[in-house]
Amino acid sequence: MDVKLIVTYDPAHQKSCEESLKNVMDAVGAKPKLLKSKYNGIFLIELPKPKEAVKKLAALSKKDQEIFGKTHRYIPVDKWVSSKVPDMQKAIKSLVPKIGENEKWKMDLEKRHYHKLDYQELIVRLTEVVDRRKIDLKKPKKIIKVEIIGTNAGISLLESGELLTVS
Repeated sequence: MDVKLIVTYDPAHQKSCEESLKNVMDAVGAKPKLLKSKYNGIFLIELPKPKEAVKKLAALSKKDQEIFGKTHRYIPVDKWVSSKVPDMQKAIKSLVPKIGENEKWKMDLEKRHYHKLDYQELIVRLTEVVDRRKIDLKKPKKIIKVEIIGTNAGISLLESGELLTVS
């Protein structure tokens, strides 16, 4: 999968959300390629340097939230794996060395079209491979982002400015 950015949106307004997405990307000089998504409410986007684009979008959102329309979250993806727990654990474990021993971190998990485990059990299983002890749910330095969409999971290690939620 070449998806490097997931954008969530109000599925009742898909066309206007596509237009909003185009406008915000133009405003920060990004050239996205929308890929076909079989899931309502999720744009799958091919984009070089998605973390840089999201940082620029975050700065833009502080000046003008109206331009974002009914798009909600902008989530860079480092890698895609199967949504089987061992595969996700392996991908997460590969990111741990990039979290300093004394850095505060958290896991942010979203799941769609995935019913194998409930949210709490999934968090426990996925965080058990992380040996960093400084967890901070409010102001972490690093965020292990897990986006499960059906049989696939997008996994990222993000800094706080690399994830955008438009309020």
